[in-house]
Amino acid sequence: MPNPTTHTHGQVVRSTGSWYTVRTDDGREVECKVKGNFRLRSIRSTNPVAVGDGVSIIEDGSGTAFICEIDERRNYIVRKASNLSKQSHILATNLDMALLVVTIARPETSTTFIDRFLASAEAYRVPVAICFNKIDDLTSEEREMLDYLTLIYRDIGYDVLHVSAITHEGLDALPPLLNNRLTLLAGNSGVGKSTLLNALIPEAHARTASISDAHGTGMHTTTFSERYDLPQGGALIDIPGIKGFGTFEFEREEVSHFFRDLFSLSAECRFGNCTHTNEPGCAVLQALENHRLAPSRYQSYLSMLDDKDESKYREAY
Repeated sequence: MPNPTTHTHGQVVRSTGSWYTVRTDDGREVECKVKGNFRLRSIRSTNPVAVGDGVSIIEDGSGTAFICEIDERRNYIVRKASNLSKQSHILATNLDMALLVVTIARPETSTTFIDRFLASAEAYRVPVAICFNKIDDLTSEEREMLDYLTLIYRDIGYDVLHVSAITHEGLDALPPLLNNRLTLLAGNSGVGKSTLLNALIPEAHARTASISDAHGTGMHTTTFSERYDLPQGGALIDIPGIKGFGTFEFEREEVSHFFRDLFSLSAECRFGNCTHTNEPGCAVLQALENHRLAPSRYQSYLSMLDDKDESKYREAY
């Protein structure tokens, strides 16, 4: 048993929003809370502590431990909180990469959602691989869309994988990508994150649910964030499905910097402060006209500019 008022270091491996499980450096798992004054010193976030955080805790022998300090974060991915437009929600911290799980249909993941996630990850220097799941359940037209989107994102420079968590098709490509890395597992509800997690880590026993027939959308089966260790080293952080992805902490003039394709093209714009909307000599608009820039990528860029123009949160469906 720890001595009264013992200071211990560890990493947050589970978060319910009010309780945090900390895996200490000596291998114990301790249930912790956050002191009220700690919240006041934190950034404006709905969750001041996130899975992946290195923390110091105080154990006083009473059965309740408290997180008293957070290590400096190497990086993190944050989105605008859906209920408080002026606050952020930290998805995970200290990541080596993010695996964005998406589906062409049942449910359909919008390109706006994909692009907003990619831009946010780019802003916080988190590499992303895009994982198209449920490839066993596609019509010929849907498979054409899969090929089209794969071409777009691979051309930009993102790793793109095709898998079926049900049949295990394509899963062999994942372990080399994930091993010895801390990876955020993210995506809309219903895209099969939990099924994929169970396929990679059978002992995870993550809850799964069928898609709603009425709406073709997923049901939330993950209700908190948790780290799961991979058999060959590394770990996945599973988080609740994300419905929308409002952007946060971007200045309007910075938005294009986080779209790799737009940023590359912008070097040829006539004006250094070009917004790529109506300026003469805009290389981005020229590329759009010449079919060298995907219209969906440009529309996603405009939607993020709209966020900044209107100074309000708009969910991306």
